[in-house]
Order: sequence, then C-alpha cells, then structure tokens
Amino acid sequence: MEPKELLLKHLLETITLGPNDENCVLDSFTELKLQKKEVLLFAGDVSSHMRFIAKGCLRAYYMDEAAKEHVVQFGVEGWWVNDLYSYLTQTPAKQFVQALEPSIILQIHRDALRDLYNKVPAMERFYRLKFENAYVALQDRTINAMSKSAEERYLEFRTKYRGIEQRVPQYMIASYLGMTPEFLSALRKNLR
Repeated sequence: MEPKELLLKHLLETITLGPNDENCVLDSFTELKLQKKEVLLFAGDVSSHMRFIAKGCLRAYYMDEAAKEHVVQFGVEGWWVNDLYSYLTQTPAKQFVQALEPSIILQIHRDALRDLYNKVPAMERFYRLKFENAYVALQDRTINAMSKSAEERYLEFRTKYRGIEQRVPQYMIASYLGMTPEFLSALRKNLR
C-alpha cells in the first residue's frame, strides 16, 4: 500500500471524509524518506509538523546533563511521532526524533493543518482525539513507572507493543522502561 493510502486508511478508522475531503487532506501532507539513524527532529529545534509513520520505526528520546539517552517513545507504521510539547507550545524541542530503520514519514506543517481544520472540520476532531489519547498514554506510562515492578513494566511493554522488541536494540527498550540493559537481560533470562 502506498504511504498516502496508509494515511487515509488510518484517518478513516476515526473520522468520515468525503472524496473531495480525502484529496484535500492528502494534498496537505508531504512525504519524507529517512535513512537508518537519520534525525527527523533535533532537540533545540521547534517542532512545526505532525508526523505519520507510513513505513519504518522511529524513536523519540532526550539526553540528560550527562549525555545519557532516555527513550520516551517508539513509533512504527500507522503511528504518529513527535515532540508534542514543542509542537503545541512552539518552544524548542527537548527530544530528538530518529529513524531506527529506513522510514517513510508523511508530515503536515502546523499552518497547513490549521487551514485544513477550516476546509475539512473532521480533521480537527481527528487530532483532538489523537491529543486526548496521547495524554492518556502519557499519564498511564507515568503511573506505571511509579507503581509497577520492572517485570510488570516489561511484560506490559511486550503485550502492548508486539513486534517492536524485534525491531529495536535491547538497550533502547531498557532505556524506555527505565532500567539498565544488564537488568533487562537478566529479567528476560528469568522469564524464559
């Protein structure tokens, strides 16, 4: 399936669009191809696009004062990836967004998206629902990090994000789960 067909299918799972609306929406997105390890968004830049992953796998991460990476999010086909705080507040991003494998992204600039809200009101509903879901997921992740054991967090990750474990290096999964790679390795060994 072509990237824009994937985007359209994704949108139609949530909203209804007429044929003219479909063309208007698809014409508003531009395609971007990324190589493995290519950075889509740098910390310090302002995020001005909403980005849909048509193909590939990406991660969003930040670096602490000791230059240690902390993975905040993974994204695969059919998901959205961004430093949402930067996008919504138009302040410098704290996160990097990087391709972990060759990827195809469809993105829309915030100004084009605002225009699209007026032309195709259903798109405003789509993004409202996406933002609500993103908030719920963030709160869920925060509470889980504080209340669940490392083993529970890992098992939940495996259940929620099937297939990602095979596409992402173990040290990145450990970072996402807030543990060391050695601890994750031992945990996985104990679960076998």
